[in-house]
Amino acid sequence: MIDMNTKLNGIKLVLLDLDGTIHLGGELIDGALEFLQRCNERNIKTIFLSNNSSKSVEQYVTSLRSIGIETVPENILLSTHDCIEWLKNKKWNKVFCLGTNGMKEMLNENGIQCLENNVDCVVLGYDTELTYQKLSQAVFLLHQKIPLVATHPDIVCPTKRGGLPDVGAMLKMIELATGVRPLIVTGKPRPEMILGRLEKEGLVGSEVAMIGDRLYTDMEMARLADVKSVLVLSGEASLQDVEEHHWMPDIIVDSVDGLLRDVA
Repeated sequence: MIDMNTKLNGIKLVLLDLDGTIHLGGELIDGALEFLQRCNERNIKTIFLSNNSSKSVEQYVTSLRSIGIETVPENILLSTHDCIEWLKNKKWNKVFCLGTNGMKEMLNENGIQCLENNVDCVVLGYDTELTYQKLSQAVFLLHQKIPLVATHPDIVCPTKRGGLPDVGAMLKMIELATGVRPLIVTGKPRPEMILGRLEKEGLVGSEVAMIGDRLYTDMEMARLADVKSVLVLSGEASLQDVEEHHWMPDIIVDSVDGLLRDVA
């Protein structure tokens, strides 16, 4: 399906979701590399924007290069970045991180210590290295009235074999066990995740497109940040989801392969 301005006229920057938009479970979506090449040919800057907090920036760069996508750390923007900025604003620099080693590395690099006790909060990321011991320690801290912070709200991480439990699913499990809900959920759809970067790039909303596969994160962020919303149907969202949603994205395509074609 192709709808509306698929040529992205006037767009100078695309914010590209990864899981479900560029790849599924590490396997490139058909036409993704060609789309990135068309962006390059038209001098459209690409920033890879992901809620997936399971990897560090360097791990993302390495992972993308392994599937043929060349980028630099400055063009990777994660929910972990947004979480770090929020923690810094709160002056919370001691956390229990229910997350991967890659996420902990990013926290440590930004002056936030990952400890077992005497912490400001519990930070929940997409912990693909989750153990029951780690989960138990997080729950013990929450029972002690330590606040909970989550990096993003995604319920599942899409793969070709179906969705895997992501932070949103883990939050529900924790809430059922403790009655605790997060003080804040950072990452998409929070517009703060991108507004500072757009100001740095000197761009206004009409010059920026957010491309992603989820209505409640990618498209909602585009709406809140007042940038062009481009929904791809290669990941989580379906046309039925769109019909049941409260507003329509600016552009809907089957995948990024349907964008930037036949530009004069």
